[in-house]
Amino acid sequence: MTRLTSRPVTGEPGETRSRTHTWEPPRSLADAGSRPGLEQLRLILDGEIPQPPFGSTLGFRLVEATEGSAVFEGEPGEHLLNPMGAGHGGFLATLLDSALGSAVMTTLPAGRGYTTIQLGVNLVRPVYADTQPLRCEGTVIHSGRTTATAEARVRGAKDGKLYAHGTTTCAVFALPGSA
Repeated sequence: MTRLTSRPVTGEPGETRSRTHTWEPPRSLADAGSRPGLEQLRLILDGEIPQPPFGSTLGFRLVEATEGSAVFEGEPGEHLLNPMGAGHGGFLATLLDSALGSAVMTTLPAGRGYTTIQLGVNLVRPVYADTQPLRCEGTVIHSGRTTATAEARVRGAKDGKLYAHGTTTCAVFALPGSA
């Protein structure tokens, strides 16, 4: 049987593996709405607000945030493989969506939130269990009162090779309880 991984998969048939991760409970919507988006992300980077739980589940985290930009880094692994032995496209789509949405978030004032209403994903290189760490940089193209758009690229953190790129359109709205 031929496998699509870039290195042989080791292990015996029926062997199982486990992966454990921990996370802190996410912050409340009320707390989130009391600060501008960039300030919230900087508090995450400083460890004062926990990273979102799904990042621990998938193995990536926010590493940078500036006005109009957000960067996530992630580690591929066996736990992300699809039935063909390559990384599931949903991992890259979620990595892109995270950087895109967080880039939009950096432009929002206190009391404003966003949600993805369109996500375009282009996968250009396969990810395998032993693929190098990945870096996803999202940049805002437009941030308005009711919509925002952004673009992002996933590259190898060491060699800069492109793995995926994408775009988003986000709805921008007042958070519940904000004036």
